Amino acid sequence: MNSYQKLEKIFARQTGICNASAILQWDNATVMPQGSGESRAEQLTILAELAHETITSPELPDLFNNAQMQKGELDQWQQANLHEMQRIWQHATALPTDLVAELTKAGHESELFWRSARKENDFKGFAPYQKRVLQLVRESAQAKSSALGLSPYDALIDQYDPGTKSDFIDGIFNDLADFLPEFTGQVIERQKSQTPPLQINDNVSKAAQKELGIEFMQKLGFDFSQGRLDESTHPFCGGVVGDVRITTRYDEKDFLSGFFGVMHETGHALYEMHLPKELRMQPVGQARGMAFHESQSLFTEMQLCIRKEFLQYAAPYMRKTLNKNGDEWHEDNIYKLMTQVTPSFIRVDADEVTYPAHIILRYRLERQLIDGTLEVEDLPDAWNEQMRLLLGIVPDNYANGCMQDIHWTDGSFGYFPSYTLGAMIAAQLFNSIEKAIPEINSVIRNGEFRQIYSWLHQNVHCLGSKYSSQDLLLKASGENLNINYYKNHLKTRYLAD
Repeated sequence: MNSYQKLEKIFARQTGICNASAILQWDNATVMPQGSGESRAEQLTILAELAHETITSPELPDLFNNAQMQKGELDQWQQANLHEMQRIWQHATALPTDLVAELTKAGHESELFWRSARKENDFKGFAPYQKRVLQLVRESAQAKSSALGLSPYDALIDQYDPGTKSDFIDGIFNDLADFLPEFTGQVIERQKSQTPPLQINDNVSKAAQKELGIEFMQKLGFDFSQGRLDESTHPFCGGVVGDVRITTRYDEKDFLSGFFGVMHETGHALYEMHLPKELRMQPVGQARGMAFHESQSLFTEMQLCIRKEFLQYAAPYMRKTLNKNGDEWHEDNIYKLMTQVTPSFIRVDADEVTYPAHIILRYRLERQLIDGTLEVEDLPDAWNEQMRLLLGIVPDNYANGCMQDIHWTDGSFGYFPSYTLGAMIAAQLFNSIEKAIPEINSVIRNGEFRQIYSWLHQNVHCLGSKYSSQDLLLKASGENLNINYYKNHLKTRYLAD
């Protein structure tokens, strides 16, 4: 067994440990008994220690040196895998195992407390948990900064989107922040002059919503022999390649939120299901960063499903499955409902036009939290001020403000930019698919989704992490990230339709 093969074995073991942790985290969010949190925190901490120790073994530097000398004997996938291994190893060796364990435990405890504190609007009680997590994240960011030659915040971004830096994000987000206020105002004024949509006031049971969600998951290509759908407080796609677990939350008074939430998470799941299975235990066989992951969920939800042609196909199924026949259930009305633009407090409920403002807000604040110019106790006021500036509204409580998201509770700083970067990638990919499938509108109207996902599989999914994010997008679309595709998508949908 040569050095590269030994590295493959080591990283397969690390992947297996992380996979076990992912299933436990899914269980924690869905069916774990309420009183089992302390036990689960211990389990997750031990697994985090094991995963970290596996890829920080003293033998790895020599294995990497030898594998580099053998690089000419490796094929393209193996060379890309070696590159990914080294990137992961650099992140891991920057941190001592005890810091990894401490952050894992603190993050789990913080998240558990947040679940009840958010319901009770208890920021004062939650703040010490968040302060502890932030302190440990700052230590991790500083350590990774020194090891990787990046700023502390860029080192955190690199965990989720390798190669992406805040200077690049600043340019994109500043452009959006300049574009969105006037554009949003134009859309709102235009919609005021139109006949408002009919509201869907019918209650829809959770069971009926789940039945319809499963039906459309299958239509899009979700394989229930390798995955499942459950409920959680915060919707997510979890599990592992070959065992994908997605969750959603249902509101019997708001059927559309639950349905399109399931479609969003199905986009994530289809990416996971179509990654190269023969490489699923290797870094190169895993998803190419969270911006690309979010691009797949937002492609499915925003580019495909919130589209007139899709609703022309889907609305009859909705009416039949849910036994609804009123005018409010017509596809044109559902489209109007799903494209209404109104600034709101909650990110996950935000419309497509105002959603990027929620991400820009979080991006700005988490950078300040990491560099120390903002502290946890000052977060509510800073949050409210940014919301006033970006959206023109101010939350009246913590739950509608700085306590609404799960990400910071467990230390996931640097993740938020992926959402809006993903929306831009999705728009650019859809533009490429329109060129590849000129009859795409009739394809969608007829429910022939296999053609669309076949293109995504060939140009994105099956390539795993063989290429950098920049190269993957360039290969798929013929261009580097171009914000104009996203702007044109918004202009066409909201001002031209």
